[in-house]
Amino acid sequence: MTSPFIQQAQQQADQALNRWLNQHNRLESALHYSVFNGGKRLRPALVYAVADYQQQALSEVDNIAVAIELIHCYSLVHDDLPAMDDDDLRRGKPTCHIQFDEATAILAGDALQALAFEALCQSPYDAQLRLATIEQLSKASGRQGMVLGQHLDLEAEQSLVQSATALANIHANKTGALIKCSIQMAATVLKSDEIDKLCHFSDHLGLAFQIQDDILDVTSSTDVLGKPQGADAARDKSTYVSLLGLEGAKAAFKAETEKAWQSLQSLNQTATALEDLFQFIIKRNH
Repeated sequence: MTSPFIQQAQQQADQALNRWLNQHNRLESALHYSVFNGGKRLRPALVYAVADYQQQALSEVDNIAVAIELIHCYSLVHDDLPAMDDDDLRRGKPTCHIQFDEATAILAGDALQALAFEALCQSPYDAQLRLATIEQLSKASGRQGMVLGQHLDLEAEQSLVQSATALANIHANKTGALIKCSIQMAATVLKSDEIDKLCHFSDHLGLAFQIQDDILDVTSSTDVLGKPQGADAARDKSTYVSLLGLEGAKAAFKAETEKAWQSLQSLNQTATALEDLFQFIIKRNH
């Protein structure tokens, strides 16, 4: 059952995103379709959980929550394209290039990325803090983060990764970078003195999240996943299951979740919202 905080964070994120998205033309409709397609808003929820931990109003970090989710949504639109993973379904609905067309999907992804940085530029912090978040998101989403991870992941389809260390490097960039950035940006603008501890938690949470994805691709169904089951194996993707086997992947997932939990317990006070999110993520089935 979803905790009251997670429900509140999801509603807060949707309201904030709605303020940035219109449907005046076909392109804007594609943006809206891609953002409001049933996402769990995990990255905005992490942003809001840091605000809760710092005893600040969730609205204080709305722009950061919007920015991180827009980058995430843009990455999914492009990830689904024929040149990338060539997926027809996303969360049980036609992907953007299927619902609209390929050119519109490419432009929608481009527009979502640009809008994310516009949201940060208009955030209610001083110039130094705005610049810090822009730099953090730029690095996490670009050639030093998510885009690098996507590139390494595509390369690994041609030559399967041979070590858990190399696979962890792919996913630390492809998935983990945005998860870490969610916490890092919020902790920065709220001037937390525990950024290192929070980032340590997010490092292990991000890797656990991806290992869990690899496991669910094998053990769940298309109806539950909202995308074709077994798609990773069909594309010869390097995954924790292909490298370690199902039981080995489960053991790796358990190890990372334990490290993430230990990081949470090292904080100076109880982080109830972050603990709720942690439990929500590790128990998800899609």
